[in-house]
Amino acid sequence: MFIGRVVGQVWATRKMRDLDGKRLLVVQPLDDHDEPGNGKVGPVVCADPLGANQGEAVLVAFGKAARVAMGGDGDFALEAAVVGIVDDLDAPDAPASWRAGTFAGRNAAEVSS
Repeated sequence: MFIGRVVGQVWATRKMRDLDGKRLLVVQPLDDHDEPGNGKVGPVVCADPLGANQGEAVLVAFGKAARVAMGGDGDFALEAAVVGIVDDLDAPDAPASWRAGTFAGRNAAEVSS
């Protein structure tokens, strides 16, 4: 599992039948790209059963956990799924980029009040 930020959405008119009706997002893992030796993970396409918005921080699961999160017995043609939308993050030593925009979208009004 990793924390990432929603950076886009994917539309595909031709896809496996079990993906029909599934919302697909592009999620960029949060990491410090400047850190030497850091694994440079690129954006991941994730199924989204929760309705995450552009710019929100999300929790992403892989493999069987992702397929089960999408419902049923977990037999879907997908490898990653959004399993949570981050409300807040307490990681004092994390790069500033981790917090930037965490409260985007639906939570912005709640946090600013």
